Amino acid sequence: MIDGILSFAIRQRWLVLIGVLAMAVFGAWNFTRLPIDAVPDITNVQVQINSRAPGYSPLEVEQRITFPIETSMGGLPNLENTRSQSRYGLSQVTVIFKDGTDIYFARQLVNERIQRVKDQLPAGIETAMGPVSTGLGEIYMFTVEATPEARKASGESYSPSDLRTIQDWIIRPQLRTVAGVNEINTVGGFERQFHVLPEPAQLMAYKLSFRDVMTALATNNANVGAGYIEHNGEQYLVRTPGQVSNIDEIKEIVIGSRNGIPVRVADVADVREGKDLRTGAATLNGKEVVLGTAMLLIGENSRTVAQRVAAKLKEIGRSLPPGVIAHTVYDRTRLVEATVATVEKNLVEGALLVIVVLFLILGNFKAAIATACVIPLSMLFTITGMVENRVSANLMSLGAIDFGIIIDGAVIIVENCLRLLAAEQHRLGRVLDRQERFDTILAGSREVIRPSLFGTFIIAIVYLPILTLTGVEGKMFVPMANEGGNGPRYHGGPKFQ
Repeated sequence: MIDGILSFAIRQRWLVLIGVLAMAVFGAWNFTRLPIDAVPDITNVQVQINSRAPGYSPLEVEQRITFPIETSMGGLPNLENTRSQSRYGLSQVTVIFKDGTDIYFARQLVNERIQRVKDQLPAGIETAMGPVSTGLGEIYMFTVEATPEARKASGESYSPSDLRTIQDWIIRPQLRTVAGVNEINTVGGFERQFHVLPEPAQLMAYKLSFRDVMTALATNNANVGAGYIEHNGEQYLVRTPGQVSNIDEIKEIVIGSRNGIPVRVADVADVREGKDLRTGAATLNGKEVVLGTAMLLIGENSRTVAQRVAAKLKEIGRSLPPGVIAHTVYDRTRLVEATVATVEKNLVEGALLVIVVLFLILGNFKAAIATACVIPLSMLFTITGMVENRVSANLMSLGAIDFGIIIDGAVIIVENCLRLLAAEQHRLGRVLDRQERFDTILAGSREVIRPSLFGTFIIAIVYLPILTLTGVEGKMFVPMANEGGNGPRYHGGPKFQ
């Protein structure tokens, strides 16, 4: 079989050459589709379940929320394990599935179990799944800051609450529209709230309770529609706008009446603009800021998506109030480009060194060029395999390439063919014609092809233990093993025309 392949490659050399060039062009096209990242993503297939429980202690969160949710996940298909943590006002359950499980199938299973267990949770508990992202999903971070001279329309400087409002209502909704972005997380600042602070003495005087105030606020903060009236072929909508929008409207909400006189919120409570209770903050250079983080959707190219976020944030910056800026503090693109530059430098220097050594050892310009062509062709073939197998170009996959191993078979065959060509020409005492050269090349290739293939197989066997790794170790080192051999090796025969 090997002899037949060698004979075919020499007889149909132009067909082989065209096929190689076609594969090279295909590899060059795949290079534009190759995902580029800094390191492999070793995150397992997991779904996070987050539950907000304001006012609950860690013990209560564990007993009443975390435990029912975690136990309800038992028996899911492909389930590997679950873990959880209970903190003040927060429950987080992480459901981990076996590698290879489709993340959206896993989320569907988890969502079904969440719907079942909701009836067992305390009233008012908000439960939702985390974003479809991974541990390396934080690809872009930015801060929302105001310059010292920046002022609002009222003449006041911007407070942390104002910056948080700008982030939540101007920046965040627009960044969510960027392709490949799954979530925009915000830390720092204060969520703007209206606080109604009842005065117990006034409530007692009017014979009202806290429940009455809460009920009045809830029932008087909604728009009500009453259908429409048809007149002269036109429809006139009938509605009662009741949604409050400022402090004065909250104060005018009627709680009840005493002796025919309405009792309003302002009569029994103090209404003011306040801040939410928070458990964390973000600082930059010792100054509190509002920090936004863009989360990458699973399967997307982090470098490309980070570039989109940067372009969109620059566009959003032009619509922000004067003096308010969105400043980038972390961009995955810079890390990826620095990693790629390091790998590129090493690869180029290694390839040039190998080519120089080839010229010095072989002593034949054409033979050295033919052997050196193995390097870019192997790279292009490898890129095609990486794209088809969804292996990203990163420090582990590209950094494992060994040019010495790539061209070892080609060097062996080319050098043996040169030796036989020189010996045959010396024996005949004349320049060999084309057919004689082809016959000599075929004989030289047959002579060393088996030892060369055995050497290649031995090198491949060395990587087999790495290819058997699973879990985190497999995701980290299997790309390195795949690139260590760097795809097919060309054995010289078809190279001579």
